Amino acid sequence: MRLLLLTALAMTAFAANSLLNRAAVGSGLVDPFTFAAIRVASGAAVLLVLVRLRSRPLPWRGRLVPVLALTTYMLGFSAAYLGLAAGTGALILFGTVQVTMFTGALRAGESLPMRRWIGAGLALTGLAALLLPGAGAVPALPPALAMVAAGIGWGIYSLSGRGGTDPLAATAANFTLALPLVLLPLLASAPQVDPAGIALAVASGAIASGLGYALWFAVVPQLGAARAAVAQLSVPVIALAGGALLLAEMPRPAVILAALLVLAGVALAARR
Repeated sequence: MRLLLLTALAMTAFAANSLLNRAAVGSGLVDPFTFAAIRVASGAAVLLVLVRLRSRPLPWRGRLVPVLALTTYMLGFSAAYLGLAAGTGALILFGTVQVTMFTGALRAGESLPMRRWIGAGLALTGLAALLLPGAGAVPALPPALAMVAAGIGWGIYSLSGRGGTDPLAATAANFTLALPLVLLPLLASAPQVDPAGIALAVASGAIASGLGYALWFAVVPQLGAARAAVAQLSVPVIALAGGALLLAEMPRPAVILAALLVLAGVALAARR
């Protein structure tokens, strides 16, 4: 029961990133680049404290690919919520991450069973359905493409972290090194800042990202790879429900159907 509750808490934290970002950026409380910068800075601060408490060294070398991928994810994620509903954004992100990791497995020469091909095909079909004009999920293409870029970034980030011995320390180093890159877009833009927007960004970075990732790293070894993959199916569902309850973003039937396709495809691909 304890493991179930901790896993549910971690998944809620992941979904909260979508809700907090949408609430801050979508309502104009803060611009997406400022939100991303505050999120990364506060997340890095919490992660560094956690690593320091464990007296672990930070792995600074070999971080180019994960840092660039994390930067792409952070900027694309925030920019996408200028136009996407919280649940729709989580679905596009989640489906794109799975397709990206599937492609990475192919490039690495992994042997993939037929059910994994079918699962990836279902997830990709669900993503395509979300992007169709008639679905009503995507008001404009640029936000959706920004989330696709974020999903590719997070997928590459996840692939680059396989085989790491201390994921918490690696994440702290990646967040710290990504911060200067995330700050760069602010040099060419006019930051839009509201105290409420800053508070939402800090909550996303320090709690939903920093503490959420730390909790997830603690429960993943107990779950195992297969159960961990299936557990993440709940993230878009939580985001859809949270968007409806907290942000009054009721999903259309076409969006629900696309969500079922994405989730069914990922569940099929994640089975042992």
